[in-house]
Amino acid sequence: MSFLDQEYREIITKAVCGKGRKFTQATHNISPSHRPSSILGCWVINHLYNAKKKSEDTVEVNGSYDINIWYSYNDNTKTEVVTERVTYCDYIPLSVMDDNCLSDDCDVIAKVIQQPNCLECEIANQGNKIAVEIEREFVVQIIGDTKVYVKVDPKGYKFDDDDDWGFDITDDELSDVKPDFLNDQSSD
Repeated sequence: MSFLDQEYREIITKAVCGKGRKFTQATHNISPSHRPSSILGCWVINHLYNAKKKSEDTVEVNGSYDINIWYSYNDNTKTEVVTERVTYCDYIPLSVMDDNCLSDDCDVIAKVIQQPNCLECEIANQGNKIAVEIEREFVVQIIGDTKVYVKVDPKGYKFDDDDDWGFDITDDELSDVKPDFLNDQSSD
């Protein structure tokens, strides 16, 4: 029996045709306006990104975020917050790719698994800079047109919403329910 028989249909639909995942750690060197004495806090905010298919098996994610570092200076007598906008470009290889995708015009969906987050923040370079280690993780999916084959029911059964499935509970069945069955210590 071939796919061209009357019992099969070809359906063209959108489906996930590729998947990839990448975890990245990056170190950024921030130059504060004063020589830091100690680091009081570090946080990452305002994460923005977009993704596009770069090649047959790679997705490119371009993004940016703000690194805010609260530090003390002047022998821990004054504090200041330094903010720096950081840009990045991650190339995410597709670990799963369907060769039966019908077109090259695909949609790319990128989802952040781990928002950019500060792992470590320390004074570096003889005390003139602050080194910040950041982690982030993405999952990407390629959505494209593909063809699926489905078998048609030869009997042509049509589901009727008014069918009575007979799943109603009778009064006899309801009377057999033991509400304390979890607390019942007797053995059957």
